[in-house]
Amino acid sequence: MDEVSKTKIDRLGDRLRKGNIDQGDLQLLDVYRLSFTEPYELIVGTIRNDLSLEPTGRPAKSTSSISEKLRRESIRLTQIQDIAGCRLVVSDIIEQDKVVESLVRLFSNASIVDRRSIPSHGYRAVHVIASVRGKSVEIQVRTSLQHLWAELSEKFSDVVDPAIKYGGGDDVIQQILMRASNLVNICEKSSLRDELPGEVKQTIGEVQTNLQRLMVNLLEGLKGDGSAFSN
Repeated sequence: MDEVSKTKIDRLGDRLRKGNIDQGDLQLLDVYRLSFTEPYELIVGTIRNDLSLEPTGRPAKSTSSISEKLRRESIRLTQIQDIAGCRLVVSDIIEQDKVVESLVRLFSNASIVDRRSIPSHGYRAVHVIASVRGKSVEIQVRTSLQHLWAELSEKFSDVVDPAIKYGGGDDVIQQILMRASNLVNICEKSSLRDELPGEVKQTIGEVQTNLQRLMVNLLEGLKGDGSAFSN
């Protein structure tokens, strides 16, 4: 993207942030989003061919998601790194580290955002930002527990209050999510310690299984109208 085009896109971002857009702006946004399609497909194809993994995702972020992100964060439209993005869900934190290392070797210009030690409103994952032909594509790498937590947060946001995903909304729900996130972290970190006695590891495994069941049950409960969690 040349400098003039970059300026146009960032001005478009300013209008999206203010909610002051017309049909021409929507067309320009579509052109910008479409420019990520080929880089996205190249990255997904490379992951499939070289790592034998199957990413899921989307080649373009929705208009509403882009507008909301611009309002939440002090960034320009051209600075958003997840216009296009895909996801890999792996078994555990050991496999997560291996996959991240493989992605960094595969995409030499990639950067890493590790949201495990410093989670975003309870959200834990590792994001690898790869760049192809000047376009950034976000690759989310989650463990199965991190993914289950993220699905739970998304579902609460969908059926109760969109603010929940970003630390707002109902206090009780936020407490549920934060406790679950902390348990995910404790279980995953503890599982890395080889010196733990066998019975302790077994207990950790049981906690992990029970946590997984709890989150699945909560997700099942949210498949209704969400009234049990509404104000």
